[in-house]
Amino acid sequence: MQPLQQRRTPRLPLPHRRLDQRQMKHLLNHFLAATLLTTATTASAENWPQWRGPFFNGSTTETGLPTTTNHIAWVTPLPGYSGATPAIWGDNVFVSSPDDAKNLLLLCLDRRSGKIRWQKILGNGDFAKGHNNATSPSPITDGQRVWIMYATGLLAALDLNGNVLWKRDLAADYGKFALMWIYGSSPLLYRNNLYVQVLQRHPPTYKHALDDKPTRDSYLLCLDPLTGKERWRHIRHTDAITESMEAYTTPIPHGDEIILIGGDYITAHDAATGAERWRCGGLNPKHNGWWRVVPSPVIADDTIIACGPKRSPVLGIRNGKPAWESTVATPDCCTPLFYKGNLFVLDGDRQLMACVDPKTGAVRWQGKLDAPGDVFRASPTGADDKVYCVSEKGTVFVLEAGDRFQILSTFQIAEPPIRSSIAIAQGQLFLRTGKNLYCFGAQ
Repeated sequence: MQPLQQRRTPRLPLPHRRLDQRQMKHLLNHFLAATLLTTATTASAENWPQWRGPFFNGSTTETGLPTTTNHIAWVTPLPGYSGATPAIWGDNVFVSSPDDAKNLLLLCLDRRSGKIRWQKILGNGDFAKGHNNATSPSPITDGQRVWIMYATGLLAALDLNGNVLWKRDLAADYGKFALMWIYGSSPLLYRNNLYVQVLQRHPPTYKHALDDKPTRDSYLLCLDPLTGKERWRHIRHTDAITESMEAYTTPIPHGDEIILIGGDYITAHDAATGAERWRCGGLNPKHNGWWRVVPSPVIADDTIIACGPKRSPVLGIRNGKPAWESTVATPDCCTPLFYKGNLFVLDGDRQLMACVDPKTGAVRWQGKLDAPGDVFRASPTGADDKVYCVSEKGTVFVLEAGDRFQILSTFQIAEPPIRSSIAIAQGQLFLRTGKNLYCFGAQ
């Protein structure tokens, strides 16, 4: 992330000069922006601020983590099921959820006790298809605020006491989201910008996407995280057809670029303007019409990892061009983990884990995560020299993150469906099931 000293310092008024209201507001906005940037860059290593953790790759530096169910700190029932992963900062755990009345909720739990500190209804209109619903996007936090988005287009920012700071309806502004399996991309907070990716079908054909707007552009939207106001919106064009236009991926930062995957392409965008810098194909060489993408991009040092759907190859991309491809483990849903110099690729349908060299694509080892009659939809998490995986029916596998395939332990939390990735913060594991949120580790 951009270091604070590289930011332009606002010109302060001369001593003894009285500030008018406009100047005071200007200085306050600069102060809040600097605070947001400083907090997000210096304190997030021991927290889990967004879906793929503090480093955007599924890993954290936490140690001393539990490997069995003997260390359950607490279990808290949730109002409804969601595939969203919790966001954790300090003693706050933020969870998105629907309820039986189809309300769209954000909850804040006490990390030490699991007690619900507050619960906010931000909207209504939850809808579902299969195991997906409108609360699939994960919340994000910088330790002072929390942002949450829903598949209805509702996007909101709240303070740590649950007060709404601002709220927007992106569907009203730009059209309802047109994705078959319901919009599931999470927002991205990076360098004092809030990014929202919408890669969707054009024109819309789904009942839940129909409104008075006949067209649907795919786009990358940049907002001011403090106000919700639009800074820019970049229209992302593609020659993909039908469902292949759609993606459930989340944008990931790479230096001064934002990386997107979907619509048959990997694209890099200027983080400041949204302008497309380069584009790489290879995800759908046969131009198949049903090639939606679910796994998000992963940054592995100087290599961008991109996964196509339905057993198509995993690509390693450098300088905007393919450097290698691998067909050993090919995830349809699970985003790979980059941890300790290795890429851990989980093929959820075949229950196959592969450790891959991100520089060459060579497979270092592979092994079976034996869960009969089960699949994996949650992405693997890395910490404490371990890799944590959880199946949809609730089998947790703890692997050694080393130079060989070794299962350290397994345990069962039979509360399906489980599609939320394991989050790690403050020496604890957080696992969301179909019914509850579990916390493992010392209180």
